[in-house]
Amino acid sequence: MEKQVQRLFLYALYLGIFTVVYNLLEGLVSIYFGITDETLTLFGFGVDSFIEVLSGMGIVAMVLRIRNNPDTHRSRFETSALRVTGVSFYILALGLATTAVYNLVVGQEPETTLAGVIISLISIAIMWLLVLGKRKVGRQLISAPILADANCTMTCIYMSTVLLAASLFYEITGIAFIDTIGAVGLIYFSVKEGREAFEKAKGMQCACNGDDD
Repeated sequence: MEKQVQRLFLYALYLGIFTVVYNLLEGLVSIYFGITDETLTLFGFGVDSFIEVLSGMGIVAMVLRIRNNPDTHRSRFETSALRVTGVSFYILALGLATTAVYNLVVGQEPETTLAGVIISLISIAIMWLLVLGKRKVGRQLISAPILADANCTMTCIYMSTVLLAASLFYEITGIAFIDTIGAVGLIYFSVKEGREAFEKAKGMQCACNGDDD
């Protein structure tokens, strides 16, 4: 039984590491095309991916801690990572809001949002597989933190959906302010994630701890 538990924790660790690596690559690609195509929603999505890298590192540290010492409290690194993540999400929200207002004033619009469509579709597929994997291992280990991480990954899917909707609608209609509306959607989820990160850092129960399918 002990070997099975260790295998499950190793699986959870691999999922955490993959999440970090994927978000790093996604962030690089999204920011590149966000800048070259002048797409605010895609650029903000890329910055969010980098913030998720830091959050993911905290999750990896958490899995290692629980695997080695199940009864220990959250480490200083985990708490610091959560606080920096929270601040980063708030800064992202402020930056997106400022840029969105500027774009509306000057009439800035993307050259194309095709990259946003492709990136968001890939992200939705991969993040959904990660959610399923994390929920499965979380249930088998009866681990509330892993289940919480799985459900928080759902926020990445919601943000990807916002990117997909904004990018696809702009490609079809060419309406300039659609990209700005997409950025507003990212602002909402950035503030939500920032607040939850601070709640976790304080040891409070995260609003995404529920195990809803």
